[in-house]
Amino acid sequence: MRYVVIGAGAIGGTIGGRLAEAGREVVLVARGAHLDALREHGLRLDDPERSRTLRIPAVGGVGEVGWRAGDVALLCMKTQDTEAVLDALRAVAPDVPVVCAQNGVANERFAAARFAAVQAMCVMLPAEHLTPGRVVAYSAPVPGGLDVGRYPDGVDELSERISADLTAAGFSSLADPAVMQTKYRKLLLNLANAAEAACGPASPRLAELAAAAREEGELCLAAAGIAVLSVEQELARRDGLITERPVAGESRGGGSTWQSLRRGTGSVEAAYLNGEIVALGRRYGVPTPVNSLLLDTVTGMAAGSEPPGSRDAAQLLAAAR
Repeated sequence: MRYVVIGAGAIGGTIGGRLAEAGREVVLVARGAHLDALREHGLRLDDPERSRTLRIPAVGGVGEVGWRAGDVALLCMKTQDTEAVLDALRAVAPDVPVVCAQNGVANERFAAARFAAVQAMCVMLPAEHLTPGRVVAYSAPVPGGLDVGRYPDGVDELSERISADLTAAGFSSLADPAVMQTKYRKLLLNLANAAEAACGPASPRLAELAAAAREEGELCLAAAGIAVLSVEQELARRDGLITERPVAGESRGGGSTWQSLRRGTGSVEAAYLNGEIVALGRRYGVPTPVNSLLLDTVTGMAAGSEPPGSRDAAQLLAAAR
């Protein structure tokens, strides 16, 4: 089985690099300066215990892969890029199994509209990609948790094999028949991404702002009747899993949305995190002023190339209330 990792950034680079180290066949799909660096120098993968450079085949798009039987497409890009990639993928590999190793819950819907075999993966992996050719994973000895299962539910032989390969690569991985319930719990946690990106991880009252966003999310999911992993189950799964430590004396600056603003990509995935809750709130009559404001704030910051940490959590709370 060959893993084609589409989006070889923080998450994709860490997963693809470790799978390659474990002897699995991997192809990385990247773009721009990152692709150039991967081709010229290889993937530099750093963690708290070591640094190494891995020579892994890298291509600039799914049309360059040379797809074959037994391949698995591992989606690791931000959700705003998913549909375009899926359309291109369907044109060259219409029968490939697709694994959504991404935040949010929209990617699986997008994939299932185009592909017959879709796997959902809940990603618990503190990693960072700010420099072309380099990915940093901040947890050791276990880099993170990657639970996988069929979409919309259940597990199959592919789920089990992917989980086994990830375990061999050093991750904690379970084949989870209720993985979408786990991903909805992760969605609630990821509502804080926009707050962290807007205000910075050390901002006073950031925790209060994030909690207000999660409270709205809980109410919306309950109103929609969506099954969600309990807080107790989520805490039990995470217990002792992540041991985040500095790498080369530096700690992780922030999560995925913070990194998008830091790199000046021009877009963020908040429309599929906070926006998911805002859409549910409109449908079921649940007010979502905090998530609406966070969505508008980070979207505007990305469009205006505003750096992360430029806003004040207390002011955003006051504006939302």
